Order: sequence, then structure tokens, then C-alpha cells
Amino acid sequence: MFNVDDSDRPTPRSHLDIDREGAERSLAGLVLTVIELIRQLMERQALRRMDEGDLSEGQIERMGSTLMALEQQMVRLREHFGLNEEDLNLDLGPLGTLLPRK
Repeated sequence: MFNVDDSDRPTPRSHLDIDREGAERSLAGLVLTVIELIRQLMERQALRRMDEGDLSEGQIERMGSTLMALEQQMVRLREHFGLNEEDLNLDLGPLGTLLPRK
């Protein structure tokens, strides 16, 4: 029989050491990135529809107000989680960034 010395083996942990605040910030960043992408797509769609004359004056006014309110809420959420606009712009390597740079 062989005598195996287990003293060099790491002991299994009963739990993982996770930085809760860092994990929440990362998850919030991911969710806000998706929301920002959708917000920008909606804004482009609204501009396209305005240019084509598909919207009434009332619809344009409501859409503008809604998009401005959503943008303000995004600013508040970014501030709450300590994120800036660039934190939400994922680098996709050779494809560039996820969101267009302003």
C-alpha cells in the first residue's frame, strides 16, 4: 500500500468567498447595458418614424417625453450603482463596442 500525504492538497471550502457588492455592481452593469441598448434602438426607431412622417404630433411628443424620462432614470440607476456610461459599453474585440460612442 502507498502512504498518501494529503497535506499539500487544498482543503475544500464549504462556501465561496464572493464580493457581494462587486457581484451586484457587475449584474447591474449587465442589465443596464441591455436596457441602454434597447433605449438607443427605440430612439433610432422613433427618429426614423418621425423622418418618414409615420407619427402624429401627439405621438412624437409622448415618445420624446418617454425617451427623456427613460434616459433620466438610466442616469439615476448608473449613479446608484457607481457606474458611468463607458462602463455599459462592452468591448466586443474586433467588432468594436456594443454601443455607439457619443
